[in-house]
Amino acid sequence: MSDEVAHRMCEICGNRTARLPLRGGGSLTQCLDCGHLTRDLAAAPAAHRDHAYGGEPTLDVWRLALTHRLLTKGGTPPRSVFEVGYGSGALLRRFLNDGARAAGTDPDQLEVDVDPVVRERAELYDVPIEQLAATVDPVQLVYGIHVLEHVLDPMRTLRHSADLLAPGGVVQFLTPAGDSDGLRAYGGAWWMLEDPTHVRFFSAESLRRAAASVGLVDVRVTRPALDSLVTDVASLARLTRPRKRPHGVLAQRSVLAAGLASAPVVLAARALRPTLRPTLHLTARRPG
Repeated sequence: MSDEVAHRMCEICGNRTARLPLRGGGSLTQCLDCGHLTRDLAAAPAAHRDHAYGGEPTLDVWRLALTHRLLTKGGTPPRSVFEVGYGSGALLRRFLNDGARAAGTDPDQLEVDVDPVVRERAELYDVPIEQLAATVDPVQLVYGIHVLEHVLDPMRTLRHSADLLAPGGVVQFLTPAGDSDGLRAYGGAWWMLEDPTHVRFFSAESLRRAAASVGLVDVRVTRPALDSLVTDVASLARLTRPRKRPHGVLAQRSVLAAGLASAPVVLAARALRPTLRPTLHLTARRPG
């Protein structure tokens, strides 16, 4: 790494950080110990989209099913869940359909409509989890899908999540992998940088340390092969055809089609080299 001029201290481990220049321009701030990355949005190149949501409805349906299976390991669903950043409530709806008691909090970053069944049957809060003051009944599972990269304070988010768990309950989070090969390969064109509200990227090490520091045990960080399958194609499109896209690169049907067509090749490459996978999956448990 060049230009090792210390910035602020790492928000996860408290150690020294340095500027990490990115291919194509721009930079992130990287912890020299745990590899955690943070992003100054004010200084970021204006190559991001206008809104936090940059998905595609058809892909979202498939991803929802895969994520639900990942969270439940394909087994018996939990009897109670709490979602950090529930968005449209589509995943909470799945758990409600399983017969679970469901709750969640969301400050409405995505600006999307909430499933009416979820709004009626789930216990919902409209504030960031760091500001959640209401008493919530303990649950078996607390989870967040691509939310830790957005929150005001990741340590408080994890601490609140641990506090919401019943003894022996499990917390699970999916978040972009700042230590993936994609960031190094695509630099500022990496698709995970297109979201204007992504302010940090965990490494596997920083995510492990963060979970352990709030008292969680049996901490495990893996790299799911099936999450964010279009990341590479979307990143390549941003790299080779850089321009402002208000609605994001996946709004282009040609990019989406290429992403779907390349999925088998992407999966094969990720099987051979797991660090190509752009997502980290944290699983940990509250003692008890």
